[in-house]
Amino acid sequence: MSPLALVVLLPLLLGTTLCWAAGRAGTPAARRATAWLAAAVTGAALALLLGQAGAVFGGQVLLAQAEWLPALGLNLGLRLDGLALMFALLITGIGLLIILYAAWYLHDDDPAGKFYSLLMLFMAAMLGIALSDNLLLLVVFWELTSISSFLLVGYWGHKAEARAGARMALAVTGGGGLVMLAGVLVLGHIGGSYELSVLLQRGAQVQAHALYPVALGLILVGCFTKSAQWPFHFWLPEAMAAPTPVSAYLHSATMVKAGIFLLLRLYPVLGGTALFEGVVATVGLATMVFGAYVAVFKHDLKGLLAYSTISHLGLIVFLIGLDTPLAEVAAVFHILNHATFKAALFMTAGIIDHETGTRDMRRLGGLLKFMPWTATLAMVAAASMAGVPLFNGFLSKEMFFTEAVAGQANFAFGLLVPVAATLGGIFSMAYSLRFIHDVFFNGPPVNLPKPHPHEPPWMMKAPVGLLVVLCLVVGLLPAATYGPMVHLAATAVLGTAPPAYTLAIWHGFNLPLGMSAVALVGGVAMYWALQRRFHLHLHHPRGFTGRLLFTRAIDGLFSLAGRLTARLEIQSLQRHLAWTLGFALLLAIWAFTTGQDSAPATGTRPLLPATLPAVAAWLLLLAAGGALVLGHHQRLRAVVLVGVVGLVTSLAFVGLSAPDLALTQLSVEVVSTVLLLMGLALLPPTTPRESSALRRWRDATLAIGGGAGMAWLSWLLMTRGHDSISWFFLDKSVSEGGGTNTVNVILVDFRGYDTFGEITVLGIAALGVLALMDRWRVRRPTADADGRPWGFAPPPLLLQTAARLVLPLAIVVSLYIFWRGHNLPGGGFIAGLLTAVALVLQFMAMGQQRAEALLHAAGGQRFVQAVGIGLGIAWLTGIGAFVFGRPFLTSAFGHPVVPLLGELPLATAALFDLGVYITVVASTLLTLSVLGAASKEGQRP
Repeated sequence: MSPLALVVLLPLLLGTTLCWAAGRAGTPAARRATAWLAAAVTGAALALLLGQAGAVFGGQVLLAQAEWLPALGLNLGLRLDGLALMFALLITGIGLLIILYAAWYLHDDDPAGKFYSLLMLFMAAMLGIALSDNLLLLVVFWELTSISSFLLVGYWGHKAEARAGARMALAVTGGGGLVMLAGVLVLGHIGGSYELSVLLQRGAQVQAHALYPVALGLILVGCFTKSAQWPFHFWLPEAMAAPTPVSAYLHSATMVKAGIFLLLRLYPVLGGTALFEGVVATVGLATMVFGAYVAVFKHDLKGLLAYSTISHLGLIVFLIGLDTPLAEVAAVFHILNHATFKAALFMTAGIIDHETGTRDMRRLGGLLKFMPWTATLAMVAAASMAGVPLFNGFLSKEMFFTEAVAGQANFAFGLLVPVAATLGGIFSMAYSLRFIHDVFFNGPPVNLPKPHPHEPPWMMKAPVGLLVVLCLVVGLLPAATYGPMVHLAATAVLGTAPPAYTLAIWHGFNLPLGMSAVALVGGVAMYWALQRRFHLHLHHPRGFTGRLLFTRAIDGLFSLAGRLTARLEIQSLQRHLAWTLGFALLLAIWAFTTGQDSAPATGTRPLLPATLPAVAAWLLLLAAGGALVLGHHQRLRAVVLVGVVGLVTSLAFVGLSAPDLALTQLSVEVVSTVLLLMGLALLPPTTPRESSALRRWRDATLAIGGGAGMAWLSWLLMTRGHDSISWFFLDKSVSEGGGTNTVNVILVDFRGYDTFGEITVLGIAALGVLALMDRWRVRRPTADADGRPWGFAPPPLLLQTAARLVLPLAIVVSLYIFWRGHNLPGGGFIAGLLTAVALVLQFMAMGQQRAEALLHAAGGQRFVQAVGIGLGIAWLTGIGAFVFGRPFLTSAFGHPVVPLLGELPLATAALFDLGVYITVVASTLLTLSVLGAASKEGQRP
């Protein structure tokens, strides 16, 4: 397997599984073991990346390709160039520090297995974004980051603010991802491919297309929502309800950088135009100034850091949009610097919260004497964030000022660009100074929840210390530390080496240096004025906030939906169906009565003779249908008659030489009839007669019209010749699927993806029954309608005796049907249904009381796990094809010769069929157990 694939799969499969399993015990030893397992998996992924770094620095672009859904353009393509390497190293490197930090941050009551397994899932999704060479695959990982971040932000689900923040983050970033998907589809259409290796060479073709503005706008919405650009910024501060390790990881080096990564990745395709620069640079500059200004007035430590993150993300987006020679170099450099000092500051905020019990700067103060080491680390990181000389943040901010001055000529409001940049620098200095002064100086603390703060364990400080040392070393030796990586990543972004530049502390006296000086001095003066004159701690923001606008918009949307529902909802399912069916009939009549062929006639295809069995089946079907219409108020009779209709359908399949379908239909009818009868046992035996005579005539007219229309359409189609695709499957069944039973080969090979979706839906349906009816109880009456005492009727002795014989025989038959399914009628689905029928019969033979007791003892959890096992086996079988470079669920087959047994036809499709079998049996038993448990409540008077 490719090392690039392992980088993603290690946290995705191994990391999530091991952390979940190790953390279940909940003991201190298990918690530490979970953290070390997560660290080991992350370290292994980091080591694999470092092992490939030499080739990338040597100028190679490493690719790993495997087909998934090639017909849709969705393939498992991974790409490692300079940009991907930089982001992947940030994801794994800072992720490793966060994991070690979290081991001492999390409380004993916080489930470690849940935390680290979700963190591994998120890390895998981010690595997938960074390494994807296929845009559709990138979108898959993009949405996975939204889902996993939703779970991480809502990790403390008992807190209302965590739940609200998680929902808001998912709504904004997930919605933006869907918009971005549309943009990716448009981009793939105009570029002729979804592979980045191809698209990056077709920038001129894409930009010359009329749909370029559409693709650009849709993709920018996805990038702006993920990277919290104005006006989509408001979700990021609300996500601060997450545990601090989550905030430090997601909002410094990973999730919020995903949109920035995509802007850089697609820069050769979408960037460099006036439209790109006008939108991206303007939004970035506005976001930078806005976020920096709001951060000054935040009283919560993480709130301040959240808005400072928004500001710095805006700075990077501004540089990406700017059409100057070194703008992308400055953007790449600041990405590295920001990830370094911001992760350190978030972890420092977590330490302060951990040791004092609060993040409110109005209550903090004077912590220097209690936590001198933490204070020193925080001062260095905050100085880097403010752009103080000798620290890494100063260098990239100097480059930012340089590019702002150089790019002002590209804007109609040119002079405002360096002015806005300087203003953002002033705000940055002010909030950085407030972070340090209000926490570590500014008098003694006030009413701390933990009145005796002290230094945290050294393992909490060690990751912060390492990042702070990096801030200082890079600030002093930028060319020797980050220089090679910056050049490599910038070259990958631009497609060619950038113009000559120098990463150094001193570039002489120039305008950018003056802007830095103004920003530092102005920030100090601003903070002093706000603190002394404006009484900053007494400031309470007023007016419309992003959260308020979002919640009002959501409330308005629900209100509108409620009003529309009140207008349209008529409390009658029959009337809804009548309108739907009536409208469909009108459309069909319009289609048949207009156009050139307004009166379609019967085709010329020869008709088959109507045999006596066929006529008998039709008469039986008509009789069952008529009886069902007349007696549908009797629920038991209706279920039995529906089963008769299904039986006739299975006979039709037999007559048309489709034994697989006949077996499946028959088994489905038996299982569904039993389950329906169990469900109907909880309801009255008859349905009320609510329809008036007029409504019955209306329903009859619609039913006759719909049935006659479908019959006429079927007649028109069947009397015309057509080119069947059956011969393709009959021809390819043995050569490409390894089986002579074409139906089964289609299900597990040619259309295996569809079958996987069907069993997934089946499992979801069973879980839905559990969710709806779990702990639901129905009190049994003491007497029936005739006054006789109500009770459980004992099962007939004949049924008990037959069930004991039928169960082992049915298991043997189902196994036989399962194993022969690839070459003879049968397969996993039919075998699963046969097993389910046998088990249902066994429960019926036990009697209601004993069956309910057994089902209650077994519990639904065991069946839920079995559903998961079945789906997991089917999924792993599909994934296994990637190992051999084949598309998802591509089966392999062979005919080895075994002593004594001779030639054995073997196919990997049997493993997929095993997953189908287990899922079908487990879903049936889960539904059966839930329905059986619903009537265990005692009698009612």
